[in-house]
Amino acid sequence: MGDTDVAQIHHPGRPVIGVVGLGAMGGQIAGRLLSRGNRVYGTNRTKAKADPLIGRGLRWCDTPRQVTEAADVVVSMVTDSDALKAVTGGPDGILAGLQPGEVYLDMSTISPASGRELAGRVAATGAAMLAAPVSGSVPAAADGSLAIIVGGDPDAYPRVEPILRQLGSTVTFVGDNQHALLLKLAINISLAVQMLAFSEGVLLAEHGGIDRHLALDVLTHSAIGSPMLEARGPLLLQPPGTAWIDVALMQKDLRLALDTAHDLAVPLPSTAVADELLDAARAHGYQHRDITVLYEVLDDLAAAPAGSPDLGFVTA
Repeated sequence: MGDTDVAQIHHPGRPVIGVVGLGAMGGQIAGRLLSRGNRVYGTNRTKAKADPLIGRGLRWCDTPRQVTEAADVVVSMVTDSDALKAVTGGPDGILAGLQPGEVYLDMSTISPASGRELAGRVAATGAAMLAAPVSGSVPAAADGSLAIIVGGDPDAYPRVEPILRQLGSTVTFVGDNQHALLLKLAINISLAVQMLAFSEGVLLAEHGGIDRHLALDVLTHSAIGSPMLEARGPLLLQPPGTAWIDVALMQKDLRLALDTAHDLAVPLPSTAVADELLDAARAHGYQHRDITVLYEVLDDLAAAPAGSPDLGFVTA
């Protein structure tokens, strides 16, 4: 473990926080915690991604276990279940470092079943676990305006609520671990489907001779307007350099929702259509583009000769 020599304002009495996973979202979360005067330890598969945070006062650790042993509360934010297994399992993983009474907070989006299984393994160590998936983009993580959904050990929640309120403008405890994850999937269903429907509407207007800027303005200020569309609508004019949520991650969440819906015997027809369009985006090589690229996919479909099979989606 290598502590940085950079001075950091630290408020005595606050819990020491560990962050495992310093990618697009995890890095912003760690940065936000540093900016609020917390002592933060962290690790990431690729250390280079952590260098800016180390310059701001992050204490680097070589393994997730070292982060866990250094912190009072450990947070993980990784891309999927496989990545979570990699950072929690094995002799250098989070579980190996957890001590009775410690709190583990996973902010990743995984399936409710996987979350329930992990919570059981954490409980076996004597530590407490909470799932705290987030709704919001990279900018929201940077400025502390995430919406955070929390589920798990009710006795542990008051201990981490002050930390979560540094990261989110809304923090809601919803019950069990899997309930938080289920609600996160429900949110992302609507995010993908709304973006697809909005893109369809803008494309219809533009191909009918209406300026795209004008169509965006009218639609976002109409009855269908929402905070999500107001924030993301302009990205149809100027795509972000770094995806707020990319096609691959969104499709991962939709597949989790579809699998969960199958187990619960719940129909998700619009989710299935959105998943199919994300398949078309991947076929174009857009997996790391923001989901607003769905507009371009639809535009490509509109321009394709009738019967073209290469877009992965067939229009009526």
